[in-house]
Amino acid sequence: MEKTASTYSATGVSNEVFVRAFGIMATARAMSTIYEANASFTSKYVHATSKGHEAIQIAVGLQLTAKDFLSAYYRDDSTLLAIGMEPYELMLQLMAKRDDPFSGGRLYYSHPSLRRDDMPKIPMQSSATGMQAIPSTGVAMGLKYLDSQKLSNHPVGDKPLVVCSLGDASITEGEVAEAFQMAVLKKLPIVYLVQDNEWDISAHASEIRAMDATGYAKGFHGLQVRTIDGTDFETCYETVQEVFEAVRNGEGPFMIHAKVPLLNHHTSGVRKEWYRDDLEKQSERDPYPKLRSALMTRGISEEKISRLEADCEALVLEHFEKSRASEDPRPQDLFTHAFAPTPITEEKGEREPSGKEKTVMVDCALFAVQELMAKHPECLLYGQDVGRRLGGVFREAATLAQKFGDDRVFNTPIQEAFIIGSTVGMSAAGCKPIVEVQFADYIWPGLNQLFTEVSRSCYLSNGKWPVSCIIRVPIGAYGSGGPYHSSSVESVVANIRGVKIAYPSTGADLKGLIKSAYYDPNPVVIFEHKGLYWSKIKGTEDAKTIEPDEHYVIPFGKAHYVTTSNTDSNESTLTVITYGMGVYWAKNAAADFPGRIEVVDLRTLHPIDEATILASVKKNSRCLVVTEEPVNNSFAQALAGHIAEKCFESLDAPVRVVGSEDLPAIPLNATLEHTMIPNTDKVRVAMRSLLEY
Repeated sequence: MEKTASTYSATGVSNEVFVRAFGIMATARAMSTIYEANASFTSKYVHATSKGHEAIQIAVGLQLTAKDFLSAYYRDDSTLLAIGMEPYELMLQLMAKRDDPFSGGRLYYSHPSLRRDDMPKIPMQSSATGMQAIPSTGVAMGLKYLDSQKLSNHPVGDKPLVVCSLGDASITEGEVAEAFQMAVLKKLPIVYLVQDNEWDISAHASEIRAMDATGYAKGFHGLQVRTIDGTDFETCYETVQEVFEAVRNGEGPFMIHAKVPLLNHHTSGVRKEWYRDDLEKQSERDPYPKLRSALMTRGISEEKISRLEADCEALVLEHFEKSRASEDPRPQDLFTHAFAPTPITEEKGEREPSGKEKTVMVDCALFAVQELMAKHPECLLYGQDVGRRLGGVFREAATLAQKFGDDRVFNTPIQEAFIIGSTVGMSAAGCKPIVEVQFADYIWPGLNQLFTEVSRSCYLSNGKWPVSCIIRVPIGAYGSGGPYHSSSVESVVANIRGVKIAYPSTGADLKGLIKSAYYDPNPVVIFEHKGLYWSKIKGTEDAKTIEPDEHYVIPFGKAHYVTTSNTDSNESTLTVITYGMGVYWAKNAAADFPGRIEVVDLRTLHPIDEATILASVKKNSRCLVVTEEPVNNSFAQALAGHIAEKCFESLDAPVRVVGSEDLPAIPLNATLEHTMIPNTDKVRVAMRSLLEY
């Protein structure tokens, strides 16, 4: 329901709060002024400020607590001051200094990530043009899950909440709609703060939206809206107070739609005078003189106000000079925090316990997840069709919802961006999400979140917020799946730095890698070949294995010798580097060349076991890389080039790659599919050619 601020009764905001708010606003305004006065220096790195937005931001920041989470967007420096940040700390980021508390000089001004016990938690986010809505909603989903499982101890009325700050133009992003949908579906404890200044960059609201945020929110039943004048501090404070109280009592989600002027440049690099014709009119809505006047109305003397302003200006100048003199990052700082350290560094547990029969690959994965969920209440599984009715289209989640409940194993809408991006927030809240993208072909809508939010969180937060999650992706051509259920996408994902990638070929490896991924604090994508799930394809019987015990783990970056070569004879030998279904094409083809083929199963694509690869190639002097992807511009082709460079002096033949035909999609017809993708015969021909080279 939409309400205007006039609907509410006054709560009596104290003079103390007004004075504190004015001090923060005067500080923010002084910062904006000094940045502009030193533009030739401060504009080295792009920045924006909160000038015109201060009242609503301060009202929010003053009422957040240490148990809450905040997603601040790139002009929210007043919010950051209001939660207790010092101007000096913000300026360190402005100048990309080494001691920048958010990112160590890696991110723009007012791109915070914070993990302090006495302040709201701020997970890393990107430049916040709508992207932050999904991770923030993921935090709220995690908080509600922990509460439902009694894994947190916050009483009704004092529960933590999430504030997701959005610019008005960003809500037209499709991913914002996905976040709103899940928030109302799950009744999550989140407040979407929309700061509406009617400008994108140079595009005005009149030309880029059919409705404002209030109108848009009406399509999401259950999203309660408060539309207010975001320049009136008292209105802002009372509205935030009312909304926060409701959310802490379980009445979320809410939107606060605050209408504000943009009184500064879009950013330091996009100047307001270049395109704005409303500056004089907008200045009439400036919250600063409004708040100053309100102080005088409340009996605060002009002398005290002026002294407070002077103190704020002096503090800002002092902090500006101090930050300017601070140390820049050192070259070696570039290489820290790409990943958080993992505790899994060696193979442990029993791979082949006695007295067991072989288990199909899909069941090895199912049992791994089942064991993890039984042991770890913070572990949960969600995705499309994984709930109790079906348990996954491949039955890979069969019975899990029945065993662990619908709060822990549940279906999502068809929202791959949310499925992937929400893991950022779930992890930040203290959960361990295992999520599923139903087919590799469906991962594309989620790549924006995977690339921008998931993969970069650890690095850009300077190690504070690694994303601990498992993203399962059934992959590959199997059973005439056609062009939208058969693709291989590992090359694209392998180009996203900051994500670990597994691609096992046996049930034992899949179980061991799922367990390893669970205890790894970093994001892991596990590709699971559909054609190996049940070993129904002739020649893939060895994908069925004895199921390892509960404690079995395999470290990432450790390849496996499937076959070994005998270099004692005078015959040439060959290394085959492969993974997934390629292991079986290579293994079956190798039977025609006894003792001459060494098949190396990578098992993980990142990190990759370079030592094993290079040792094998140098031993055999010939190398074939086998992939299911088309070869051109692929992961396999890049690997072949790397091998050729590192092993050049040991090679007796060119490094070759066998893969699918270089075509846009895999056709439905079985004959065409067979013609397109590799098989044992094609690999055998390539082996013979290299052995005879």
